[in-house]
Amino acid sequence: MTRVALVVGVGARRGVPAGEVLGLVVGALGAAGLRVRDVVALATLDVRAEEPGITGAAARLGVPVLPYPAEVLARVPVPNPSRAAGAAVATGSVAEAAALAGAGGPGGAGAVGAAELLVTKRKSTSATCAVARGVRSIGTPASTNGAEPFTMAAMLPPTKHIDSAGPDLRHHGDAEVRGLDLTDLAVNVRTGTPPDWLRERIAASLGSLAAYPDGGPARAAVAERHGLPAERVLLTAGAAEAFVLLARAVPARRPVVVHPQFTEPEAALRAAGHEVGRVVLRPEDGFRLDPEAVPQEADLVVIGNPTNPTSVLHPAGVLERLARPGRTLVVDEAFMDAVPGEREALCGRTDVPGLVVLRSLTKTWGLAGLRIGYVLADPSTVALLQEAQPLWPVSSPALAAAEACMEPRALVEAADAADRVAVDRAHLLAGLAEFGELRVVEPAAGPFVLARLERADEVRERLRSLGFAARRGDTFPGLGREWLRLAVRDRATTNRFLQALDLALQGLPRRPAG
Repeated sequence: MTRVALVVGVGARRGVPAGEVLGLVVGALGAAGLRVRDVVALATLDVRAEEPGITGAAARLGVPVLPYPAEVLARVPVPNPSRAAGAAVATGSVAEAAALAGAGGPGGAGAVGAAELLVTKRKSTSATCAVARGVRSIGTPASTNGAEPFTMAAMLPPTKHIDSAGPDLRHHGDAEVRGLDLTDLAVNVRTGTPPDWLRERIAASLGSLAAYPDGGPARAAVAERHGLPAERVLLTAGAAEAFVLLARAVPARRPVVVHPQFTEPEAALRAAGHEVGRVVLRPEDGFRLDPEAVPQEADLVVIGNPTNPTSVLHPAGVLERLARPGRTLVVDEAFMDAVPGEREALCGRTDVPGLVVLRSLTKTWGLAGLRIGYVLADPSTVALLQEAQPLWPVSSPALAAAEACMEPRALVEAADAADRVAVDRAHLLAGLAEFGELRVVEPAAGPFVLARLERADEVRERLRSLGFAARRGDTFPGLGREWLRLAVRDRATTNRFLQALDLALQGLPRRPAG
């Protein structure tokens, strides 16, 4: 069995930063229309193989470093030789020779197949790179005369299989209410939104629709709001697009999703061809995370905070324990702005290795139909994701909304809304506590709560007949038919719902929930 592989050859000075190497590699691939996910190794001179800048870039790409002795590289003909390089290390180009040798080209002893140099030598301040394509036999080691041997099998996802059958990962709360005249407790978008002032800002942007969108001002506004440089911000068409970009652009051999949570991250990873591991938190533990439950070998970990649908807010210190060099840690903070004071937020942190934070403007501002969100990450990760985006991915109206929602008055309004959610949630919890057959996951921190009761699917259908839509729980991995998610609404709506719930439970066995 064969598989086309890209090997990137790298030449570098001592002390080169990992960000410079990664940026050079990503830029070279993007300019040639090549995919980052097809890179299987970085190749370099053996005396540079332990250089932190090279090993760091390889770790972010999720690939090994292949070290070659100078005498091996000297036997590889290169199209763009340099006299200086030839005098120093006996090869005219470390980058081109290492790429060809790694991909199994001329001079690569024992390699299977032929190599083709797709990208000739490109330079940055302290590094060079080149890209070669070759075909290796999966499972057949390629001798590198001093390099660490590797196989294509090592580049594949883990062999542990997790059946993709089961919960419908593409089911979302809007399916519970679409086209129906129901009071909506199934979707977590704040009611009464967007506010008039935001509607006016969006409407004002329509006059510029003839021009291509300019994301610069909105990107700067998001960066200022979080105290970050603009190069750490990527604007997306909602958080859902960010999950797709991560699945397609960030190299991951062992991705893990912590469940129960929003199902789109796993759906996007599976659609991109990944085999996804699951860490399923347990109700008897209050759906709290033990970092030790996440496998050491996981190189991409996704978790929500506060988590949808459990409403659990994980301590920032616990999530930090998931971070490590070579791992991408994705924290979905789509509901963090509904938490008073945004306690436990990681969005402004730059000291957590591999951290990627996702934010959405959909929930608080009622912009699900406009599609606007953003990614906060180190510049090299932002560059990777941006390479995978189409041109002008965010519309001008969405950019106008993003800029407006970062202004001081908007932040004050969002903070007030978070305080109201906390009060309204307490009222809902107090009402639900009157039903002995029902148990709620507490403490709840989001604008929704998760409840467990027997025959919840039947209760949900009875609620629909009484005019209320609740979110079914059995489409979330780790939950089942006995779970319902309920959005927090104002006191009057909650009172009407509690009356309907009492009616829906009549005639059912009134046994305490387990």
